[in-house]
Amino acid sequence: MLKTSDILDEKDKRLRQKNVDCTFPLSDKTKKLIEDMLEHLYLSQIEEEAEKYHLRPGMGLAAPQVGVNQRFFVVCHEESENEFKNYVLINPKIISHSEELIYSSGGEGCLSVNREVEGIVPRYARVTFEAYDINGKKKRYRAREELSIAFQHEMDHLNGILFYDHIDPKDPYKNADIMREI
Repeated sequence: MLKTSDILDEKDKRLRQKNVDCTFPLSDKTKKLIEDMLEHLYLSQIEEEAEKYHLRPGMGLAAPQVGVNQRFFVVCHEESENEFKNYVLINPKIISHSEELIYSSGGEGCLSVNREVEGIVPRYARVTFEAYDINGKKKRYRAREELSIAFQHEMDHLNGILFYDHIDPKDPYKNADIMREI
């Protein structure tokens, strides 16, 4: 199981590096890492488990956050009370997005950023990704609202970008009036 200490802190330079595409078939080590990342996210969203293992709640993790500079991320999304859906996107690409911009009302957080960051992060309300699954099969993923934000946040990690890079330091709530809060 991944521990909180396995997740790189924002000061680690590896988070800012570009990442390389995965090759198929995936190694057993990579498959196990994906499994461990999803388990960590799942447990972190269940209060008793999060307390037991000292986990901060999170719904997404990208490979660079655990020191692997490859292009994949996972998301464990709670679709309804204690009902989770796992997403594994390998070598993802955004192929379309809405014009509408949204932002998270509570701000964005990140398992690599252990502090509060004020401001809004503009994200597309809807995105369509193409990516490969764990078996190397090309798939298409359509995401809206909260899931769209999570996918874009994790995609940023693959490009060496942290969420607060999108926040204007002089005006952290810039353009909030032209975006929809969710």
